[in-house]
Amino acid sequence: MTSTPGPVFDPARLLSDDLLERFRSRAASFDAANAFPQEDFDELVALGYLRAAVPVDAGGLGLGVRDVAALQSRLATAAPATALAVNMHLVWTVTAALLAARGDDSLRLVLDDAAAGEVFAFGVSEPGNDLVLFDSVTSAVPVADGGYAFTGTKIFTSLSPVWTRLGVFGRDDTDPESPLVVHGFVHRSSTGHSSLGDWDTIGMRATQSHTTRLDGVIVPASRIVRRLPVGPSGDSLVFGIFAAFETLIAAVYRGIARRALDLAVAASLGKTSRRTGQPISDDPVVRWRVADAAIDLDGLEPQIETLAQDLDDLVDHGADWFPRLVALKLRATSTAARVVDGAVTVAGGASFQNSSELGRLARDVMAGRFHPSSSDSAHATVAARWLGPVSS
Repeated sequence: MTSTPGPVFDPARLLSDDLLERFRSRAASFDAANAFPQEDFDELVALGYLRAAVPVDAGGLGLGVRDVAALQSRLATAAPATALAVNMHLVWTVTAALLAARGDDSLRLVLDDAAAGEVFAFGVSEPGNDLVLFDSVTSAVPVADGGYAFTGTKIFTSLSPVWTRLGVFGRDDTDPESPLVVHGFVHRSSTGHSSLGDWDTIGMRATQSHTTRLDGVIVPASRIVRRLPVGPSGDSLVFGIFAAFETLIAAVYRGIARRALDLAVAASLGKTSRRTGQPISDDPVVRWRVADAAIDLDGLEPQIETLAQDLDDLVDHGADWFPRLVALKLRATSTAARVVDGAVTVAGGASFQNSSELGRLARDVMAGRFHPSSSDSAHATVAARWLGPVSS
């Protein structure tokens, strides 16, 4: 995934203006029906979009993190929920590519399966587990062939209607003194898992991120990719997942912010004040609000670009990687929320209608606070880097 000299990748080469308009025209109906965006998904599959991060020699498009992030931001300007859903597949393929670029082929099965058309989902989030990747409330019980039986509940399983591979992890307490966190991949054809069909949220509805119940589903040894000690880990898999997730989440919310700013500009230029008889774009308060949103977004752009490029270029930030990544995610989701709020204020009461794209973005952008890392967790991570661990 190391960058090579050449022209800058143009995401419009893969996601044309016409395609984005089709996606945008469908987004409201998927949201209203609380339905999976099957037409969007089918078009993306046909384009090879789900193979974007898979290296060329493995059958993919060979795009780096910066280019995948650019694509996801562009997609999110038209259909945020579609972008967020596909993000979870891309997290796995980007993670696998990041590891491969660093000499770790332990996720080669992800690249091979993605190249063959398999769809990956992210079965990591669990109710009540604020340790995220460092521990699990799902049990992983060893079985005879070196595999594991997983039992537990996974939440926010985006792509629930279409995934064929589910990345999961659980806790092996065989040795109570040295518990392990075990990572592997469930095949949809396996027995012992079910989707609860319970996704009924106020925003990002088309992601269809249903709760998934694991009831002793078997993952054979060939699909177990890590056994790690419980607790914070510098393992390459943990780093890869974290880097891919935080960067691509930031990219989606950057796309939402870009679209909201465009809509604020259009609203400003498209109305005339009855009080002054002048375009509202001449109103100094409106101009300030639009400028403020643009300044906010302008500060986010280079942060995403730089960190994504550093991942592509194998830059070693050492202990600074995790603070930088959590800061990126937090800034992206917070910035997007502020930009959308400012755009709603500029557009006025029309954005309070269900038919308003800005109104939908205002609901969609709220999901940003629920993705790891939370604001509390991000601040704790950054504080630990600057101040050291909390005294016992």
